[in-house]
Amino acid sequence: MDWLLDRTVESFSIGVAYGQSSFTHLDFADDVSLLAELLELLVPILETMASETASLGLEMNWQKTKVQALGCREDMPLTIKVQAQDVMVVKEFVYLGSLIHSSNGSTCDISCRRAITRAAMQSIENQIWRSRLAISTKLKLYNTCILPIFLYGLDCWTISNTNARKIDALDQWCLCMLLGIKWYQFLRNDDVWWLTKQPKLTAIIQSCRLTIFEHILCMDDNADAKRILLASPQADWRRQPGRPRITWLSTIQQDLKQHHLTLPEAADLAQNCPLWRMMSTYGATQS
Repeated sequence: MDWLLDRTVESFSIGVAYGQSSFTHLDFADDVSLLAELLELLVPILETMASETASLGLEMNWQKTKVQALGCREDMPLTIKVQAQDVMVVKEFVYLGSLIHSSNGSTCDISCRRAITRAAMQSIENQIWRSRLAISTKLKLYNTCILPIFLYGLDCWTISNTNARKIDALDQWCLCMLLGIKWYQFLRNDDVWWLTKQPKLTAIIQSCRLTIFEHILCMDDNADAKRILLASPQADWRRQPGRPRITWLSTIQQDLKQHHLTLPEAADLAQNCPLWRMMSTYGATQS
């Protein structure tokens, strides 16, 4: 796959530029995302990739190939033609299990994860949550089997205050089902967390987010993840009018404020792995 991508990418001047860095593609096993700033550049790239694939005796799956324009664009066609094949232009696409939406936000993926988590809780309600198992056993099953369903892909989420409230509401709903608490009993949220000794779900997410941030800071300077995280926009770049979007880095900055740290201070602290892990898990254990 790496040889195939090199053959395809080197034939065209494609990629998405940010600051002094340019990124041409993302790949994991046989799942590939080609990046381009113009839709017109994608057609010859896909045609070249299909030709190179055929020379190896392989074939591209046009049914699974999609085109997605990130950002609010209303002038996008519904399909494009590539080697007489119709390739759909979509607003959302599942890539490596995460729902990528054209709005560049995480709200759709979080909503999808909430729905899947609720379905998983309800599917074993009679067998587990209403059973005579001890609360400690139910909590272990909840942390082992249910939470990973919701937390999949959380490393890339940008969470607004509205999303945070919905996440904690889901957490309360799950814990109340686990404890057998009905909606008309009017038990306070803090009492539910005290009974289960569970940290808030948003605190768990923050801890995981700070952990992946530390991993990125400890990467080699040439690693793509670190280059895109620390890259600065070009001097003539101007933000579009309107409310600023929530970015992953701004979410990290809000997390660091709770620990009275700036980004440069966090970069220095991240070199001390045990101390950083202690700091990142403090919020999840003290909430």
